Amino acid sequence: SFPLLCFRAPLVAPLIFGLLLQTPFTQPSTTTQPNFVLFLADDLGIGDVGCYGNDTIRTPNIDRLAKEGVKLTQHIAAAPLCTPSRAAFLTGRYPLRSGMDAINDYRVIFWNAGSGGLPPNEITFAKILQHQGYSTGLIGKWHQGVNCESRNDHCHHPLKHGFDYFYGMPFTLISDCQPTETPEMDRAFRRKLWFSTQMIGLITLTAVLGRLTGLISVHWKTLTCLAGFSLLFFISWFSSYGFVRYWNCIMMRNHGITEQPMVTDRTTSLILRESISFIERNKNRPFLLFLSFLHSHTPLLTTEKFLGRSRHGLYGDNVEEMDWMVGQVLDAIDKEGLKDTTLVYFASDHGGWLERQEGERQLGGWNGIYKGGKAMGGWEGGIRVPGIFRWPGVLPAGIVIDEPTSLMDIYPTVVHLAGGKVPQDRVIDGRDLLPLLRGAAARSEHEFLFHYCGVHLHAVRWHQKDTGAVWKAHYVTPIFSPPGAGACYDRGFCPCFGEGVTHHEPPLLFELSQDPSEAKPLSADTEPLFDTVIRKIGRAVEEHRRTLTPVPEQLSVSNVIWKPWLQPCCGTFPFCWCDKEADN
Repeated sequence: SFPLLCFRAPLVAPLIFGLLLQTPFTQPSTTTQPNFVLFLADDLGIGDVGCYGNDTIRTPNIDRLAKEGVKLTQHIAAAPLCTPSRAAFLTGRYPLRSGMDAINDYRVIFWNAGSGGLPPNEITFAKILQHQGYSTGLIGKWHQGVNCESRNDHCHHPLKHGFDYFYGMPFTLISDCQPTETPEMDRAFRRKLWFSTQMIGLITLTAVLGRLTGLISVHWKTLTCLAGFSLLFFISWFSSYGFVRYWNCIMMRNHGITEQPMVTDRTTSLILRESISFIERNKNRPFLLFLSFLHSHTPLLTTEKFLGRSRHGLYGDNVEEMDWMVGQVLDAIDKEGLKDTTLVYFASDHGGWLERQEGERQLGGWNGIYKGGKAMGGWEGGIRVPGIFRWPGVLPAGIVIDEPTSLMDIYPTVVHLAGGKVPQDRVIDGRDLLPLLRGAAARSEHEFLFHYCGVHLHAVRWHQKDTGAVWKAHYVTPIFSPPGAGACYDRGFCPCFGEGVTHHEPPLLFELSQDPSEAKPLSADTEPLFDTVIRKIGRAVEEHRRTLTPVPEQLSVSNVIWKPWLQPCCGTFPFCWCDKEADN
């Protein structure tokens, strides 16, 4: 009644006033948009970071993020290779939904002059934030394509996908970018091409000598055609593979090329300078900085200051330098007084590359207790990565969450915090992480996660929320070579299909909360719930496949091959060379 309400008002009013004055961890500001700084390492293994158990590689700045924020221990990449994983990260969708996963062995974008890439109709989180008034910048690696039909249409370029500013590599770092390193790109195929060229040349030379000595009766017209074919065959492949450093190892600022080829000695300092400069330029407005590291991908560009500092050779030196770069960016945030208004995120695009070796040197990462690595779509080592969030005053500090989460979750989380809305006209596979990170939710919203290798479904994870169990069924696994080695050392990469994989019927089943190393597959004899779990996962696969629609394959052979008319060129093609950073 009214008198009762009047009597209670003196007691209720102070209580409401007190609640309004509180600033709990769990309530982000609704009046101001936070800044976002997203760090994404390249090929970094979960076992390479101190806060995830490494006690020999020093990563104090990444560890500080974990101490001051939330650490995810079951953070999963949507793909085990760069191009598809990053497509999923940017769009919040499994990469096969955008055509960014492969039906063949070409599982990433191979050339700046290919026509495949992140389709223009995909909506990245950067594009939504741009519409919300954010200044958006990408510094570092892109690897999502450049052009479609002409050298300057830039249909796949970062500026077409929501970024106001881009400085970095449109491609990815490879050993070919370092003149002193052994070429890495398509190494086996290049050997075959060179061998074929030698054989054709030998046949041509033999025919000419036979004609001159009278041992072989061959018409000169035939010899001329054979010699012409030999020359054309050589030119056809050497025009691309013979100039990889000039075609792929370039640096761009927005649409303009600044270095062709890139000068690797100064790449690290330029990327750091550009990152800090972006923060300084945009400190008075909400901004998104996506710092997409070239570390720790081969050839492991490391400045002299860090060489020989770690106990893990060049790879460890490179990781420690990346950690220092993280620290420099965090210092810039602090200097501008932005720490409490900036959400910082750190992750890797997929697991460490176990097979990457040169002689006795191990140039790839370590995935801790987890089986497998880069390129392996099912095993944990290829897809379980570091995942750390920090936002002082909003997210609690020093919290560890062991729930299944995905790199795709960044999409709805960032969009929600920026005041935007996720697209309603397409499937978004990511889930808003904020309730989980704040402690408002105890369980991840993901019930199932689907682990693809190319377009081939290799494994499925079921998060049984009532018990907390995490089941994982493997339908396909790679055949390690040599047997039992834990990786495909004879191939350099584990394949997704064909003779290099094993199909399992019934699937291999693991309970990850009890067996995170996937060492002991369960069976109907050892696990009473085996048949129930397999049926449940099977039904989920059927439902998931009903949500898939055909889209153009961006990584088809016709899209990944080198097309000279699409080659970004600083100069008049084919004389592509410039160094505008030196000019500056």
